Amino acid sequence: MRSGNNKGYSLLALFLITGAVLGGILGEFIASSTLLNGMAPYLVKNYSIIDVPPVGINLNVIKLVIGFSLQPNLMSILGVIAAIVLFRRF
Repeated sequence: MRSGNNKGYSLLALFLITGAVLGGILGEFIASSTLLNGMAPYLVKNYSIIDVPPVGINLNVIKLVIGFSLQPNLMSILGVIAAIVLFRRF
């Protein structure tokens, strides 16, 4: 039986993904803005953490291509940190 204080991992994953996406969008918005022009290259520089090249499987009926790349920028990381803080207060 679940207690009322247990928030669950699925809600945490939702907060983390939302924080990363919103942070990335905010970073791209800052990069296109002229207000923080000197700081923008540091905020939107991508850091390659995981890079699995695409692998193609051709079954003559369906061609399947699978790959994965994780390249967060600094704003995405700050968005994840903000999501963790909000999750703990929620």
